[in-house]
Amino acid sequence: MRRNAEKLGLDNVNAVLPEDVPEDVRFMSIRSNPPIRVGKNELHAMLLHWLPRLERDAEAWMVVARHLGSDSLQRWLGDSLPQGFQTFRAATNKGFRVLRVRHR
Repeated sequence: MRRNAEKLGLDNVNAVLPEDVPEDVRFMSIRSNPPIRVGKNELHAMLLHWLPRLERDAEAWMVVARHLGSDSLQRWLGDSLPQGFQTFRAATNKGFRVLRVRHR
């Protein structure tokens, strides 16, 4: 990631390991193709760790294949995220879903 950022002349990219991100850091946007195949427990733990760190009025966008459980993931997000978070299906195309999570 660092090399790609350097190639593109981007100086506002900070690539770190998850455990190196301070707990008080919040995000205005998260973009992800979540690693569905790591298993449901690991995926859910990952999403519950990062998505609640969205600032108010911020969004996360995730691309998930329909055959890998995008619809059940959308339902789970709606049931599992803290109050103030909304989950929508933003788009569907060629067997993929784009899920949008918004922190109100």
